[in-house]
Amino acid sequence: MAKYISILRGINVGGKRKILMKDLKALFEQLECSNVETYIQSGNVIFVSKQTNHKKLEDKIEQAITLAYGFDVPVIVRSAEAWHDIYKNNPYSKEDINKLHIVFLKDGPSGEQQTLIDSNKYLPDLFSIGSSHIYLCCNGNYRDTKLSNNLFEKKLKISATTRNWKTFLALLKRLDNFDIS
Repeated sequence: MAKYISILRGINVGGKRKILMKDLKALFEQLECSNVETYIQSGNVIFVSKQTNHKKLEDKIEQAITLAYGFDVPVIVRSAEAWHDIYKNNPYSKEDINKLHIVFLKDGPSGEQQTLIDSNKYLPDLFSIGSSHIYLCCNGNYRDTKLSNNLFEKKLKISATTRNWKTFLALLKRLDNFDIS
């Protein structure tokens, strides 16, 4: 048994691709996940699974959503350990929390892909690419930065979804208080 967090991209935005959180919870339970808890309407789910391969979990959840709702939703799953590693390795941890975001990548980018994004071009906004995520430090509002999901997906050719650092920390807290017994 392992604890995970899944994050869905692009649901419940602008009245499109609607999935109620109670229905999403039920879908996870049908997939034999336990201790399922959702957090806010953007598709964050904390759960326990016997499955130890996060890629297989992603595929299983994506297929179930497509079957149930008739549209595709990219799903990214991270283990509790991966979530803690992201927290510990944030190079911008001393910055104002309101400036911080984390972009979760479906897969890790190659070194060649990473060189396609010139960090100097986006100053004063900063980013640091990790193994399967990108730390963002936005000098202004996230909605005003050019460092968006779309930019990273286009340049890295990898599906991505972003959460602000406050949401990340709220999920971490729930994860740490999560009983799997």
